[in-house]
Amino acid sequence: MSSTLHRLAGKVAIVTGASRGIGKAIALQLGSLGVKVVVNYANSSSAAEEVVATIGKDHAISVKADTSKIDEIERLVATTIEKFGKIDILIPNAGTMDMRDLAHTTEEDFDKAISVNVKGPYFLAQKAAPHLQPGSHIIFISTTLTVASSVAPGYLLYNTTKGAVEQMTRVICKDLGTKGIYVNAIAPGPTGTELYYKGKPEAMLTAIANAHPQKRIATVDEIAENVVSLAASRWVSGQIIRVNGGMA
Repeated sequence: MSSTLHRLAGKVAIVTGASRGIGKAIALQLGSLGVKVVVNYANSSSAAEEVVATIGKDHAISVKADTSKIDEIERLVATTIEKFGKIDILIPNAGTMDMRDLAHTTEEDFDKAISVNVKGPYFLAQKAAPHLQPGSHIIFISTTLTVASSVAPGYLLYNTTKGAVEQMTRVICKDLGTKGIYVNAIAPGPTGTELYYKGKPEAMLTAIANAHPQKRIATVDEIAENVVSLAASRWVSGQIIRVNGGMA
């Protein structure tokens, strides 16, 4: 595996939503392997700069961009090319996880979730694709909840967006496969991020952990390790990798 990961040295990656959570862990792990990382963030400039400082300012930059807006996506891609000259790894990680069931979803809720979780990754892939060379990777982020046998009604809106991401993965791999580009998705189970904990009472978190075969919630580093391994892989495309410790 170490020799496989050595293939990442000198690559250039864009990681959206990289100032915290899974995105931060991905950016740091890629940076530790010699990848030049564009640390995208929407609001927290200080957190993004901490990630850049840890990787090293010669190998990382932070770029503020709302990836639900096409003009800002275009600026993110253009800044990457201007700074590093290429894109080898694209990880559209930025997302929202608002809990909404059918009765309590407003049009505003729906439009926001689609814009961030679907429109953003879709058009980021579109705008980055002309700069991707054969052997490059796009790695989307989905969720194991799209196939879990038991899903609470409150996950309806979130799962709707992630179902779209999985279809994007399945079809875009056919499109970009003609250029030798690999397109996959990582689908984590419950993972201890700030976004995941938001709004969940302690009793719910305990129940989720106890329902898991390993009686715990994953760490962000465990998810990131699998993203990084996939970024170094060859001949894997169109796959949804369920990284959930056996939950589903």
